[in-house]
Amino acid sequence: MTEKRNDFDPAAYNPTFKWDFLAPKHWGTWLGVLVGIPLVFFPQKTKYWLSCKLAKYAIKKPSRTINNAWINFGLCFPEKSDEEKEQLLEKTLTTAVSFLLNFASLSLRSQNWLTKNTTIRGINNIHETLEQGHKAILLVPHSWGIDIPAIYLASQGLPVSAMAKRQKNPVTDWLMHKQRVQYGGRVYERDNGIKPFIKSVRDGYLGYYLPDQDHGREHSIFVDFFNVSKATLPGLGKLSKVSRAKIIPVFSNYDAQTGQFSIDVLPAWEDYPSQSDHQDTQRMNQFIEGAVRKRPEQYMWVLRFLTTQPDPESTYNPYEDRELWLKTYTR
Repeated sequence: MTEKRNDFDPAAYNPTFKWDFLAPKHWGTWLGVLVGIPLVFFPQKTKYWLSCKLAKYAIKKPSRTINNAWINFGLCFPEKSDEEKEQLLEKTLTTAVSFLLNFASLSLRSQNWLTKNTTIRGINNIHETLEQGHKAILLVPHSWGIDIPAIYLASQGLPVSAMAKRQKNPVTDWLMHKQRVQYGGRVYERDNGIKPFIKSVRDGYLGYYLPDQDHGREHSIFVDFFNVSKATLPGLGKLSKVSRAKIIPVFSNYDAQTGQFSIDVLPAWEDYPSQSDHQDTQRMNQFIEGAVRKRPEQYMWVLRFLTTQPDPESTYNPYEDRELWLKTYTR
């Protein structure tokens, strides 16, 4: 069993338990935790059946979150019929619900359980990069199992350094943080800047870079992503250069039926960064699009990652356009 690491860094985000977490305003969160704990030990076949039922129920009464996914499908897959998009929506939500029903397993189950239930392909790409004397930054798109590679790699003695945004709910924030760093690693608040993250990578931690959310016009350039021009963070090339790190693409999958995790680690990019931010950012989006097209139900389509429009004068927000919302569910 991997020895517990001492990865404490005063510059990192290190939330601790507060007695205020037991106040009545947080009782709903704790109730959800208490309900979730026994679900961990239900047979996976039962959890999958429940996931299918809950996904169909949610689609029949679509929330804004579900409409976000529906709009993203329309923008990214204009060639798909409504029936095909409904099938993808149902499969995506079933994957999401099944993952959430198993979410507490990552904290309650043993390291041995995690190892047995995770398949990793291409981990040699990480070992070879490190053995060659390079630092490494993992490029990890927002799939439902986005935290799995970080937790699994730390459990195998490969600690990760990540940047994250603090959750609005402090109890959820604390619980998620404990889960992420249970086997070691560091998490830095995105709002505190990039320098501590860079130092951590230089110190030998695997960087964990999540690139695909919409951070607004001020921080982005527009490059192709599926069928649209997407506002995308252009900093990966510069981050690679200043960290003296190779970029290793990673995609995490979760099988809703079996409850198994799988991680695909691709070879480190050669000839990166180039002399062009646009070219480097386009390469990043091409990897994400290619990985998502293979397993589209794995992606967090519920995110509003296409809000910012290429036209600087435009105030249009596709997610607020009710004409694009899901009208009827026919399945």
